Amino acid sequence: MYYGPELTSEAFTDWCKSQNIDLRFIQPGKPDQNVYIERFNQTYREEVLNAYLFDSRTEVRELTEEWLAEYSEIRPPDALGNLPPAHYRERLLATLDRKCTAVHK
Repeated sequence: MYYGPELTSEAFTDWCKSQNIDLRFIQPGKPDQNVYIERFNQTYREEVLNAYLFDSRTEVRELTEEWLAEYSEIRPPDALGNLPPAHYRERLLATLDRKCTAVHK
């Protein structure tokens, strides 16, 4: 049986509601609101989903976990000043912590 996008999107929306997940959509005419997730999705699709033939969902999950660890902890994207996301986050939190401390002195 074929399930078109209208039926699968309804099933997805229902599932999100059952899992207490709020869906947030970009505003019409504002594609820049979605640019970071689109880039992430493209990279994941190219480097994981399209790069391998999987025998099981467990295999997909395991490879995804490995890829996410590399993506978050090792890769230095240009947009983050050539720092891996995990290191960028640490630096950002330290900066925010210093600013908050300075304000409360």
